[in-house]
Amino acid sequence: MTTSSKKRWQRFRFLADAFERRLIVPTTRMAWLAGAGAALVAAGYAAGYGTAALLLVNGALLGASVLDVSLLPRRRSVSVSRSVPEQADIGLPFEVTVHAEAAHPVDLILELADDLPQQFTAPAEPLKVAWRGKAAAIRYTTAGHERGEYRLRFLRLRFRGKMGLWMKQMRVALEQDVKIYPDLSGVRGILASMQNHLVLEGKRIYRKERAGSEFHSIREYVPDDDPRFVNWRASARTGTLMANVFRPERGKVITILIDCGRMMGIELDGRTKLDVSLEAALSLAAVALKQGDKVGLLAFSSRVKAYVPPGAGLLHLQAMTEAVYNLKSDFVESSYGTALQYLMLVQKKRSLTVLFSDMDNYMFEEGLKPLLMRLKRQHHLLLLGLRDETLHRWTLAETKSATDAYVKSMSHKFALDRQAYTAEMAAGGIEVIDVPVGELAWTAVNRYLDVKEKDVL
Repeated sequence: MTTSSKKRWQRFRFLADAFERRLIVPTTRMAWLAGAGAALVAAGYAAGYGTAALLLVNGALLGASVLDVSLLPRRRSVSVSRSVPEQADIGLPFEVTVHAEAAHPVDLILELADDLPQQFTAPAEPLKVAWRGKAAAIRYTTAGHERGEYRLRFLRLRFRGKMGLWMKQMRVALEQDVKIYPDLSGVRGILASMQNHLVLEGKRIYRKERAGSEFHSIREYVPDDDPRFVNWRASARTGTLMANVFRPERGKVITILIDCGRMMGIELDGRTKLDVSLEAALSLAAVALKQGDKVGLLAFSSRVKAYVPPGAGLLHLQAMTEAVYNLKSDFVESSYGTALQYLMLVQKKRSLTVLFSDMDNYMFEEGLKPLLMRLKRQHHLLLLGLRDETLHRWTLAETKSATDAYVKSMSHKFALDRQAYTAEMAAGGIEVIDVPVGELAWTAVNRYLDVKEKDVL
């Protein structure tokens, strides 16, 4: 748009404002009546009574229109409010309720259009309700399909009376924010489960009876118990052989690193790698906090995007969720050097450091291995990458042509390269796991529990 056109637009802006806010528009019924009136006028002219027919038809339409519009409520007498949840999980439907109230009882049809972002599901049917009395409510269901914070800015309403000839429309400024979080169903399942029966995605998380250095309880001795743990004083008091139960020390530190670089924006099974990683990271954090440990989080791309120092408790889990729910993948290569050096600067205490990233980044990032070896002296490292199931399926595909054979051989090569890298890092004491999308959270949680069992922290 040129400068001159912008100036011309300013002069006629009131027309757009009238269309948006103050316009009264005819209905389909009014159009049909006007068409029928035109036919009557034409018949009148054919019969020699054209002027009388014209005045009669126009007078009738004008009178009916004035009566219809006068029965519609004034815009100033109508108040509107919207009830919307402050937060919702990605992809899960939630209900929005719009309340309208008039100063006096009305009898009309109310139509509504809400300012939903493109990332939200549009209502399946037009939002319409019969408004009788002073108040009316319209409810509809929508869902957000991308994480982030979204603003609903206004509402558009139309009123149509009993005669149904004209509709009065208005636009109401009504700003409200909605936060779309990662899918936290797994986190809620963990928090709602018992301490000894952690549940993730409807399945019980694998747990062993763990030993440790911290006294936990006294129970009846069973044949598999270590005789050194027999509590003779309790045994003498109860008359039954009793044993002490120990568990790993609580208050250990778990540090979660989340890659937000270019490769994490790739979709696998309908979700981006970053979305899957965030859900797995928050599930891991929920388990660790439930076990009494402290959890810190660092998100990065070419720079550090978010850092939450280690903390404990459910309020800390909420703080981590608030810090990462709006993260987006940047169209840049990730700088592991920046992230790991920052981590070594802020996290001095030994911790389990879990890195969620892409396997290709691990394999081809120059200078990553020396940094990991340096970090390994202070922290226990676990690197998690998402496996491309399409590539994996090609390794199992049937060969029917030369093209299929070439694709299958290249898929095998990529798979072998990943296995070789995993073995190389394992030889250096760094665990690297390449897992499918559906098993990332499960794998992260179970590896954390294994580390706790071995008391390596």
